[in-house]
Amino acid sequence: MNRLTILIAVAVVAAAVALSSLFVVDERENALVLQFGQVKQVRTEPGLYFRIPFIQEVVRYDSRILGLQTQPLEVTPADDRRLVVDAFARWRISDVRQFREAVGVAGIQAAQVRIESILNAAIREIMGSVPSGAVLSEDRTGLMNQTRDVARREARSLGVDVIDVRLTRTDLPEQNLAATYARMRAEREREAADEIARGNEAAQRVRALADRTQVELVSSANRDSEIIRGEADAERNRIYAEAFGQDPEFFAFSRSLTSYERALTSENASMVLSPDSDFFRFLRQVDPTGAGVSAAADFAARPTPAPTAADDAPAAADNN
Repeated sequence: MNRLTILIAVAVVAAAVALSSLFVVDERENALVLQFGQVKQVRTEPGLYFRIPFIQEVVRYDSRILGLQTQPLEVTPADDRRLVVDAFARWRISDVRQFREAVGVAGIQAAQVRIESILNAAIREIMGSVPSGAVLSEDRTGLMNQTRDVARREARSLGVDVIDVRLTRTDLPEQNLAATYARMRAEREREAADEIARGNEAAQRVRALADRTQVELVSSANRDSEIIRGEADAERNRIYAEAFGQDPEFFAFSRSLTSYERALTSENASMVLSPDSDFFRFLRQVDPTGAGVSAAADFAARPTPAPTAADDAPAAADNN
């Protein structure tokens, strides 16, 4: 019975030792077998492997592509305009043995600190050799590739391969933003003032042209009206002269009758004339006794048509 127990105990111990000597490497990781801190095996392929139990230990590292976001970094380009830059890097462990020797037991955390330091130095080197305008132009991709190449070369000593580097932000420092925004605002206000001035100048030209056109049109219309009025007056005078030439006595008589009609039909007008005034010359010739004056008044009381423009000038001449 004691022998059976011993055999079972030995079997259990042997099984435990056998199981502890086995380890599995996943396809997403690399493994190092260490013996008293020294690397004895490097396992980069997935599978089942053996180690010496209690003497050797297995240290695992992620074999996938890892990401690293750097802290904002202030750089000074070639034109002395400071910029705040941060970057995002993709990296992975390329040599597990060298990585272990470079970072020691700290592992991934220590590696990220050192990679960030290498990346910041590369950004300062590349961004400091070009003006700030190049960082914000189409040359940005080339600058990121140059930064990646410099960081990759420096990170090889860590057993790390830097796959890609991208600049995620490129801004002015906070103390310069206010001055930049003020300058941009002043430039926009100046452009707006120039546009307003040009608009006012154009408006003045349009108004001046409209005023000149108005003056020209009114002057032309007045000129045409004066020409037409002069031609009408000339025609009227010609007609009067022709009528006067045919029978001056009858013409004078007709114009006197018109004057009687206009003077004696007004309800609000008063005239003080002597009976022997020249105004009643034709009435006296018709009736020397003076009775014709009342007859003329009766004649003037009758309704008459409105005078025409052709009758105005001679009537006015008679009244004068």
